[in-house]
Amino acid sequence: MSRQSNNNREDDASDKVRLDKWLWAARFFKTRGLASDAIDGGKVHYDGFRAKAAREVKVGALLKITREDGEWEVVVKAVSGQRRGAPEASLMYEETEEGRKRREMLAEQRKAEYGIRDHGLGRPTKRQLRDIKRFTGNW
Repeated sequence: MSRQSNNNREDDASDKVRLDKWLWAARFFKTRGLASDAIDGGKVHYDGFRAKAAREVKVGALLKITREDGEWEVVVKAVSGQRRGAPEASLMYEETEEGRKRREMLAEQRKAEYGIRDHGLGRPTKRQLRDIKRFTGNW
């Protein structure tokens, strides 16, 4: 009977996954260290509150993850500490409709702000640098 209770404890332990490990397994961050740094930096919120790396992830939790490519708002669908391929990792969460629309809108806005630069408006060309040096006397 003690063996059976040990097996149940092992099953319970496998269901418990730290937040930094889950973010790594769900492929939001390339390494677990980067996930931990993001959590410590306040870039991850768990159910509306600033999270800690050791926080246990549970199914149904709402996560807000701020990354370079935008802010993700996802609901946890599955808990796993093992990193798998991207198609399998995407099954671990579901992005909220509002969060997806906001992220796409910000991406379009960034793309529009980048725009197309006219020739000669960026860094000076080699010829322009020579002219600048001659003009300022730093030749």
